Amino acid sequence: MIYTIIIYAAAGSVVSSILACIPGLHVYNVMGLLLLSGCMPGCPEIIVPLFTGMIVGYAVMSTLPSVFLAAPDESALFIVLPGQKYLMCGRGYEGSIITACGSMAGLFLLLLLAAPLAPALLSVAHTVFQPHLHWILWCVICFMLMSEWPKGGVLGDGGFAKFIDGWKATGAGLVTFFLSGLLGFILLYRSPIPSTVAFQNIMPAFVGLFTLPWLLLNIVSGVSIPDQKIDSRSNLGAVSFLRGVFAGGLGGGFAAFFPVVSGGVGGFLSGHATALRDDKAFLVSQGVSKLVYYAGGFLLLFVPGLGIGRGGGSWLMRGIYVPGSYHDYYLAMASMAIAGAVSLLMVGPLSWGMIKLIGKSSFRFLSFVSLLLVFVIVFAVTGWRGEFVMLVAAGIGLIPVLLGSRRMNCLGVILLPMACNMSGCGAKVAGWMGLL
Repeated sequence: MIYTIIIYAAAGSVVSSILACIPGLHVYNVMGLLLLSGCMPGCPEIIVPLFTGMIVGYAVMSTLPSVFLAAPDESALFIVLPGQKYLMCGRGYEGSIITACGSMAGLFLLLLLAAPLAPALLSVAHTVFQPHLHWILWCVICFMLMSEWPKGGVLGDGGFAKFIDGWKATGAGLVTFFLSGLLGFILLYRSPIPSTVAFQNIMPAFVGLFTLPWLLLNIVSGVSIPDQKIDSRSNLGAVSFLRGVFAGGLGGGFAAFFPVVSGGVGGFLSGHATALRDDKAFLVSQGVSKLVYYAGGFLLLFVPGLGIGRGGGSWLMRGIYVPGSYHDYYLAMASMAIAGAVSLLMVGPLSWGMIKLIGKSSFRFLSFVSLLLVFVIVFAVTGWRGEFVMLVAAGIGLIPVLLGSRRMNCLGVILLPMACNMSGCGAKVAGWMGLL
């Protein structure tokens, strides 16, 4: 049995790490397709290590497209700018290694600190916070929107022109949030996605909001990538590392525990709470945050006495196996440790491979190939209706890219409808919109 656990945890990690390098392909999509194929056994010694390995591998390795191709998922919204700085300075490899250091720290936080305390503390915390989740989520949304403070205000001759210049980015952020929220209501109450693939309902929207805009921008702009230095050494100081670990653990833990809140939102909140400004600390924090968010949210399903589902991985797992014992909990922790070790060993080779790839092919060509691949994946999973949803979402996702607001506002696609539902007014709002 021990060898079975090691093999499946390592296999899940290897497969997911490689697939994570493909822009727009999320680990939950792959897990869902495995379940849809009907070839997944219900044996916990196989399914738990495999799914855990896939989630950990994705959490560690999905930063590579964010650094080298600027095609982030919804939990990597902050890694794009610092990662692109490193890439354009010829230090993309160093940026990926720094982020991997954060992932390693996040793994230690989960396994050595959070996991031993979770059975005793989290059930109490869940009971205390459960009645208040709706207003906590509304507070998060309000802070997101209020923090999109007016910028500029220096262009133009008159006062009105300067007013328009100052509020251009802020207005774009508000429009993005509410348009994506409208799309979220449509997908939740009257989705055009076929019911046979309902578990992938949100996938085309996320691809359109977060992946397509940057790929299109890469193709149009034709950015030239400088030669990259492959050097594993980094001047990451202890202070930057510890600040990044603290901020990332705080943000990832918040996002993993509270429903609907994604890793990007958690990182945004913790960045403000800890006044995080240093690029290296930022990259470390995002490595920690993604690992804690994905793996920690999945681990919550296994905590004895808690068993709450956070993230698509937990819901997919519940479809074939519902854990409920300490055996399952320790099995998930052991699988996480194995998968984390395998994934971290693959960061260097896969980063090297992506550097060689962008060195041999133009950035525009790679972005074009990635764009075609995204269309193929979405069509294969959700059909032409998914393609239509993706294109509509891409139109919304281009607003912050072109007008300089936060791309995080695209998360209104899940935040707004779920906040309304948790407050008990979701159906009424959907009725006003003619969706019922």
